[in-house]
Amino acid sequence: FFFFFFFFFFFFYQDALRKGKCAVIRTSTRQTYFLPIIGLVDADQLSPGDLVGVNKDSYLVLEKLPVEYDSRVKAMEVDERPTESYNDVGGLDKQIRELMEAVVLPVTEKERFEALGIQPPKGVLLYGPPGTGKTLLARACAAQTKSTFLKLAGPQLVQMFIGDGAKLVRDAFALAKAKAPTIIFIDELDAIGTKRFDSEKAGDREVQRTMLELLNQLDGFQPNQDIKVIAATNRVDILDPALLRSGRLDRKIEFPAPNETARARIIFIHSRNMFVSDDVNYEELARCTEDFNGAQCRAICVEAGMIALRRGATQINHG
Repeated sequence: FFFFFFFFFFFFYQDALRKGKCAVIRTSTRQTYFLPIIGLVDADQLSPGDLVGVNKDSYLVLEKLPVEYDSRVKAMEVDERPTESYNDVGGLDKQIRELMEAVVLPVTEKERFEALGIQPPKGVLLYGPPGTGKTLLARACAAQTKSTFLKLAGPQLVQMFIGDGAKLVRDAFALAKAKAPTIIFIDELDAIGTKRFDSEKAGDREVQRTMLELLNQLDGFQPNQDIKVIAATNRVDILDPALLRSGRLDRKIEFPAPNETARARIIFIHSRNMFVSDDVNYEELARCTEDFNGAQCRAICVEAGMIALRRGATQINHG
């Protein structure tokens, strides 16, 4: 009976395949089903990898869904031509220099590393308070190396169904290899990279499964390939040591809150394209904004422009 069933299945599948009547689908819970009859959608409209809506009982295909329904789109941001430059970053000269050595030079001057026989870092961890320029500087590095900027948000990698987060990580690295040179930027790494512990909760196990896939992908490419990983976190103290060991995210760069000089520079950078009066004192503004981060300094410039707009002014003055 088993032999007959197997033979009949194989024969029917081959015969139906020629006529375009059957399909194999995989559900969001990773179950696979063979459909002798596809359903309401013509086979000519379907291609491998398409997203479809099916009947919950028979699994017959009811409609073909647009790509926007795929959760992977929400988890990835791809920019093939970043435009940021180092001139857009204020008060981070030391961090720029360290990132150039770890990320930019291995891509733009690969032959220098080969001549010395040294392996460049695979990945870099940027850590510090929110709003200190981690994402901005990562984008500037991508622009400097003419690389595709692929951003992953850590919380988006925590998915509802088993295996979805790990698949997103695999898809991201596969896309990075296809679009190389690529800089993969993982924001809020602490969402999936916390220290491992024994837990009976399915959600915790899924987060750990996603992190294990990230470790596997970090080990899956060579340092001299045109792929670099930059991760950012506000909580470096809770990250799993396996992420930070040599050969993975082994270069760590701190992004502290900006000091007074850095705040003056940041405010100047974000107001340089505005029509600003000559009486604006950036040093005084920096003194008045103690404990402000870079994002808050930028918000000051935006708010000053809005106030001038409400007043009907033609330029921004020092109030």
